[in-house]
Amino acid sequence: MSSDIEIARKANMESILDIGSKLNIPNSAISPFGHYKAKLSSEWLDSQSNNKSGKLILVTAINPTPAGEGKTTTSVGLNDGLNKIGKKSIVCLREPSLGPCFGMKGGAAGGGYAQVVPMEDINLHFTGDFHAITSAHNLLSAMIDNHIYWGNKQEIDPRRVSWKRVIDMNDRALRNIVVSLGGVSNGFPRESGFDITVASEIMAILCLSEDLSDLEKRLGNIIIGYRRDKSPVFCRDINADGAMTVLLKEALQPNLVQTLENNPAFIHGGPFANIAHGCNSVVATRAGLSLGDYVVTEAGFGADLGAEKFLNIKCRKANLKPDAVVIVATIRALKMNGGVPKDQLSNENVEALEKGSSNLLRHIENIQKFKLPVIVGINHFVSDTDAEVSKLLDIVSESGSEAIVCKHWSYGSEGTKELAERVVEVCESGEANFQPLYKDELSLIEKIKCVATEIYRASDISADKKILNQLKDWEKGGYGNLPVCMAKTQYSFSADPNSLGAPEGHIIPIREVRLSAGAGFIVAICGDIMTMPGLPSSPAAEKIHIDDDNLVQGLF
Repeated sequence: MSSDIEIARKANMESILDIGSKLNIPNSAISPFGHYKAKLSSEWLDSQSNNKSGKLILVTAINPTPAGEGKTTTSVGLNDGLNKIGKKSIVCLREPSLGPCFGMKGGAAGGGYAQVVPMEDINLHFTGDFHAITSAHNLLSAMIDNHIYWGNKQEIDPRRVSWKRVIDMNDRALRNIVVSLGGVSNGFPRESGFDITVASEIMAILCLSEDLSDLEKRLGNIIIGYRRDKSPVFCRDINADGAMTVLLKEALQPNLVQTLENNPAFIHGGPFANIAHGCNSVVATRAGLSLGDYVVTEAGFGADLGAEKFLNIKCRKANLKPDAVVIVATIRALKMNGGVPKDQLSNENVEALEKGSSNLLRHIENIQKFKLPVIVGINHFVSDTDAEVSKLLDIVSESGSEAIVCKHWSYGSEGTKELAERVVEVCESGEANFQPLYKDELSLIEKIKCVATEIYRASDISADKKILNQLKDWEKGGYGNLPVCMAKTQYSFSADPNSLGAPEGHIIPIREVRLSAGAGFIVAICGDIMTMPGLPSSPAAEKIHIDDDNLVQGLF
């Protein structure tokens, strides 16, 4: 079979205006970026906000492994399947980050015959949203140092500037830096650093904002640092919020593209789920719900991260109520959770599959705590044997849930018709009775403990006195009602990336807490997780190139 990029390159794409017409979007509301991608008018989308809301379907997954799970691929496949059976469905996804594209994970446009296109554009610069976010973030960084240089009217303590800089690339050399060296004309030297753009609070703000007005208000609420008396200094205090809003004006508009089967797709925003909230924009999701009968959306990494944040943060903030959840699993990945090395995953091993299925069952139990119906989508590989498939179907059935084999990677919508039909049944049944895991009134430390014990199945958390006092100070400052965003390894329920399966009874170490006052949540950084990842020993960038025919090769 051809590679993902080869399949995408052979796609019979339709004009983006024709794709828009399938959703009754007038040409006047579409701002094309070439022939196959476009921005949608915020004003026109606002005019559709009173339309009957469609059904919301969340696609999540087991914890990621090198074996692959295919969450985005399944999201695209399910959306195509829904359209195949005559439903008006839209898929809403996150934009890929250049960090993983040129690093280890690769792109995020799906795979096989379940992709969004143009694949190369989506995985590279796309419509420039990430560049706008990076620019807005770094504008604020520059204005902070400039404010201090020109007299420091707000009396910012240079030692307590909390706002860093960002770049959309894995670059460990920039994690910790010293700025303003070189003498008086360059400012006051201080320690700082870089995060990756997808961990930026600006990214989170853009994805949670309802409109431009809300965006500007949230930007103004960003805490950039503290005075010597430890009182907070806000972005609005140095008058940066207006200019930042101008930079983000177009970036706030959702992006319209298409699947290989020419079904509409919204791709907008892209916060990492292991260090941010891991969901596409509220604007895009609401647009989908107002224009389609069904919306398929995904949340990053495993359900312990992406789904938990989607449900506890995004749904809480945007008043969204999902109708069904699909958990994606592969037999290969479950066998790896059962102890099988990567180079032996193609060999039948029912015993390891049974052992590793504990990871899937844990995720099913966790999602059910939110009072939502769960369907398992088995992303099929050609190496899966009949005995393994049968065993996994039995395991899920015995748990009280259900699993459906999906072959969208090889067959597109034909491979997800059964899943699509069952998802429709569940959505229309009214079975969902969504409720967040914790109430706003809980203390911040209790919210952190709730996620750690209920979702990660830890026995407790560990946090030093400094962190506990910081949380109490934020509560006194009026931030106690905020949800918590857990920044943790994506590879395990624990803080140890090597602890596979379904560990329990462990301790979740809280290394640091950060207040994202603009986005509206508290970030709890657990264990060794980094907000600026590094590149692997053999990054994908080594194989990405332009061939003799001027075609991009190596993207995946």
